[in-house]
Amino acid sequence: MNSEVSEMECGGAEGNGCRTFDLSDLPQDCIAAIISCTSPRDACRLSLVSTAFKPASESDAVWESFLPSECRASIPSLICCPSKKQLYLSLCENPLLIDGGRKSLQFEKGSGKKIYMLSARDLSIVWGDTPSYWRWISMPESRFEEVAELINVCWFEIRGKIAISMLSPMTHYKAYLVFKPTTGAYGFDFHPAEVSFGVVGTEGCKRNVYLSADRGVRQRYHIVPRRIGLFGRSRFLGLQTPVPTTAAGNDDQYPKARGDGWLEIELGEFFNDGSADGELEMSVMEVRGGHWKGGLIVQGMEIRPDMKKKESSSSS
Repeated sequence: MNSEVSEMECGGAEGNGCRTFDLSDLPQDCIAAIISCTSPRDACRLSLVSTAFKPASESDAVWESFLPSECRASIPSLICCPSKKQLYLSLCENPLLIDGGRKSLQFEKGSGKKIYMLSARDLSIVWGDTPSYWRWISMPESRFEEVAELINVCWFEIRGKIAISMLSPMTHYKAYLVFKPTTGAYGFDFHPAEVSFGVVGTEGCKRNVYLSADRGVRQRYHIVPRRIGLFGRSRFLGLQTPVPTTAAGNDDQYPKARGDGWLEIELGEFFNDGSADGELEMSVMEVRGGHWKGGLIVQGMEIRPDMKKKESSSSS
């Protein structure tokens, strides 16, 4: 991009006669104000395509504008970074604990939209304070001080709430349960859990999912034994051969691995048009099967933008 812009003068019978002006002649704070109305991705692009834009696009004034107003006062005291841009990039990679360590906040790097995770302590877990059913432990791979480990329950129910006003407007959000199984997890193979995500007091969107990752693998592959003669090799050696199948069902029904080593299962989606008040509620329930379940570790519930959706605005 050239910082010089040509403009055709309106006067003149033949309309020839041009004048030019240089964008670098604009005050830097004016350029910064313009860039602040774009997105972090656009600011990075502008710093590369024009030397006139580079100082402004990397200024603290621009990058501070991409930080939510409710946390600008507290972030600098918690993280030491030489510039607001580096602070922003740090918060995209490293979640910031807020609300007394019960929630975490980070940003989607390209858009600056907010991502929250509610810790297990911030959720409502039925029988969560009964040691014979659930216990609270610490794990180094968790971002929170405590996680909830399921020991043994028949009634499995977890709920979480977040104020709609905390989310970025004009944004499609999806909610996820973030968890992992322990060795010997049981009871989640044969009956689906009902999950939901929506405004408190409404039906929201409901769907059935399975919390067993092993079931998802079995659904994606037919497990058939290898046979030798009249006898099945699997009978003697316990070997099974996965054969790919196209009848795997809906893959969204099963947990997926995250980059941080945990699993997640989608609970539903919600479009925040910026006009709604109140709270969103997320839930996971398995109460109909009537059987006992155990062996899950719950880190929390995450609410993050679905960047695959076409959004009406790229600003947060």
